[in-house]
Amino acid sequence: MALQTIPVPRVVRREGVVVAQHIREGRFQRSLAIIAALSSLLGGLDVTYEHYRGSYSQRVMYSPIVITPLLALVGVWAAFNRRVARTLLPLASIALLVDGVVGFVFHLRGIARKPGGWRLPLFNLIMGPPIFAPLLLSIGGFLGIIAALLRREDDPAEDRPTPSPLLLDRKGIVHRALVGTAAPSWLPRGIAREGIILDRDVREGRFQKLLAGAMGVSAILNGAEVWYSHYKNRFSFRVQWTPIILTPFLIVAGFGALFSKRIARTLLPITSLLAIINGTVGFFFHARGIARRPGNPRQIVYNVAYGPPIFAPLLFAATGFMGLLAALLRRTSK
Repeated sequence: MALQTIPVPRVVRREGVVVAQHIREGRFQRSLAIIAALSSLLGGLDVTYEHYRGSYSQRVMYSPIVITPLLALVGVWAAFNRRVARTLLPLASIALLVDGVVGFVFHLRGIARKPGGWRLPLFNLIMGPPIFAPLLLSIGGFLGIIAALLRREDDPAEDRPTPSPLLLDRKGIVHRALVGTAAPSWLPRGIAREGIILDRDVREGRFQKLLAGAMGVSAILNGAEVWYSHYKNRFSFRVQWTPIILTPFLIVAGFGALFSKRIARTLLPITSLLAIINGTVGFFFHARGIARRPGNPRQIVYNVAYGPPIFAPLLFAATGFMGLLAALLRRTSK
């Protein structure tokens, strides 16, 4: 008996086509601003109890606790206000990116200061502060910067950046700038020109390679953090191996999409969707692990702080979301 196609309501099909079209044309600023806000909030909650475990021994440990809710608030505000999306959203996103880099330096220093330092790298990496966690926190900032460059869903499809008169660079090569996207005069001409081109590509949905590469980097960081966390738990459950096994495929898909359009259209969306599913399943297992700790629900705060990191799997899912989003975008070249 032949299998019949599952009927999909016409409204759902139409909305799906509209969403995909908006993404290809770079018209999803509101949606991505909300996603950046949610990513920042989840990362901030994860950092809150990680630093609680560290007793907030240094004042700098409070910085992500302040910046992440700020970006979450600005991201939601930007979804309703065009001016906020162009001004406050990139500032808050850059602040989170910088804070992630600073946190990475402090985590490196924390590992170096443990007995034996880098002479006992494996032991101190496992028992010291999670080295890549601050960089993972920066994912929300990266998404916020991309959102600030995008067009909004209600912008007309034919609203393409208007070409301006031709400009010459220092080598005499002709380039075309974009009206309304002039870079600050103090920037070197080459950097200014590249910034204008990037702004144009993002607004037109032509930055697949950039987002795919970012997904590949995020997969490396996430994979390292997952291995770090599950190794400390001695891989007590077989399901803990699934993100470890999936990570190399995500890395290959992300960086492979830089060079192959076929990979970007096949392997990238498949592995990204698997990462989203895996992160969701991991969130369920982490929540179950907390629920099974002694004292629940009376000791829920203690168990959340010292149980499995409940929001960490969702950051793995966020990596998959970046890859899925990249797969829907257009390319600057083949």
